[in-house]
Amino acid sequence: MDVHQNIPLKNYLTMKLGGVTKYMSEVHTPNELAEACRAAKQQGIPFFILGGGSNVIAKDEGFSGLVILNKINGFEVIEDTATHVVLKIGGGENWDSTVAKTVEMNLTGIEAMSGIPGTVGASPVQNIGAYGQEIADTLLSIEAYDSTTDSFVVLQNDQCGFSYRSSIFREADMGRYGIYTVTLKLYKSAPQAPFYDALQRYFEQNSITMFTPKVVRDAVLAIRHDKLPDPKERPNAGSFFKNSIIEDWQLGELREAWPDMPAYDLGDKHYKVPTGWLIEQAGMKGKLINGIRVHDKNCLVLINESASSYADLAAAKEAIIDAVRDLFRITIIQEPLEI
Repeated sequence: MDVHQNIPLKNYLTMKLGGVTKYMSEVHTPNELAEACRAAKQQGIPFFILGGGSNVIAKDEGFSGLVILNKINGFEVIEDTATHVVLKIGGGENWDSTVAKTVEMNLTGIEAMSGIPGTVGASPVQNIGAYGQEIADTLLSIEAYDSTTDSFVVLQNDQCGFSYRSSIFREADMGRYGIYTVTLKLYKSAPQAPFYDALQRYFEQNSITMFTPKVVRDAVLAIRHDKLPDPKERPNAGSFFKNSIIEDWQLGELREAWPDMPAYDLGDKHYKVPTGWLIEQAGMKGKLINGIRVHDKNCLVLINESASSYADLAAAKEAIIDAVRDLFRITIIQEPLEI
């Protein structure tokens, strides 16, 4: 296992900000992953497992430990029946390339998550989702190295603590597990209408009435291309804020002043409110703050146009949070992890 020193994190993160990490190493097998984690613990330094760098923010002071780049590959059919296919996929595989493979196999279950940057191993961490699908819907289990018990473990779906854009991997057990495979159950049936609002509108506007995984993937990629800038061309971390979850009484009060406020019933007297809509109403759409641009087509996205430090990003983030809180009494929450 090769270990490199003083590596600029901004070269590995799609926001293109952050200081250096003291150590960095690539791992290509579960045993190498375990070896890297053990080495960090023996040295008494923290470690962080990094995938595609699209949902991670680094501070200016950098990281005092070991950043482990997950390069563990694999794509294996482990069950194939008349109705479904079970796949075991390496944690270092590119997420969108994996979606493309499943669509080529005419499988339904993750096609609406096309175009999401990052790796397969990172997908359960924030329970990625888009256009009505999320990884928790199809994930059966993960294989991981447990740094607490120094053992390889299998966690089933119900052990992952999935919730909206979260899991035990970024909450109670953050930093404990290194995910090296994800097992998904996908289906041979066609995608079924009605679809998520934005997707449904796209189909109606384009007179599409026959649905296959490829039709859904193509539609999602077209929508994303219009709304989400390519991080390779315009540095960004994808959705920078989570959509907001509020209670029914709060929604009732807010709709007295904002009767057109969109909200989606989550059950149990809770509603999801699009944070992009909140940011736009707060007058932040398209604003440039300390070199950080609020995207004019999707206010959830912050684009690094000329910022040179995490401090610039932090100032822009706080200005947006304050503007929304002042107007709606809702505190919006950052989505990317920080190291």
